[in-house]
Amino acid sequence: MFETIQGEGVYTGVPAVFVRLQGCPVGCPWCDTKHTWELDENMIDSVDAVINKAAESERYFGISELGLLALFEQQRYQAKHVVLTGGEPCMYDLTDLTELLHEHGYTTQIETSGAFEVRCAKETWVTVSPKINMKGGYDILTSALERANEIKHPIAMQKHIDELDALLSRLDAVPGIICLQPISQQPRATELAIKTCIERNWRLSLQTHKYVGIA
Repeated sequence: MFETIQGEGVYTGVPAVFVRLQGCPVGCPWCDTKHTWELDENMIDSVDAVINKAAESERYFGISELGLLALFEQQRYQAKHVVLTGGEPCMYDLTDLTELLHEHGYTTQIETSGAFEVRCAKETWVTVSPKINMKGGYDILTSALERANEIKHPIAMQKHIDELDALLSRLDAVPGIICLQPISQQPRATELAIKTCIERNWRLSLQTHKYVGIA
């Protein structure tokens, strides 16, 4: 858990508290948070140890919804936007947490692969980054795509755009905001994303936090 600036998608540039939930069976090969994949009780640590760790590790802490809200105040976070990510946050029912945060003046956002049902407050902004044909073997749920406020699709080549088109063809109504995000900031991927966004009036999502060197 940490306070930073959101670097991707519609909320790019917004101060945010990131809460990374532990556990993800999807298995994206380019994932830059592989330390969040495994659920291992031996890796559970104290809140202070996890928040203050100097480098990424598989250690994590457990806490209740009210405890997490209190922790925000203890840490004196100024950001009022909370991003629930992972790992795969939608492995969990996030309804109580997101409703509690909204009741206390926060906005909330979930970043999910689309492999699990999205359970959250109706006001929560849902970002689906569909992870297609990954090692874990999970299908992208139509219900997750239908709940999405934005679809933020990682691409490296034309086949990734074709895969997104196939997903969108399932829907009666396509979400109003579709962002293409070049994988690992590759120049060819970036050029393809720019070209496609112009052609289709979609949005380009760059991982700006990597460009400016923040978490």
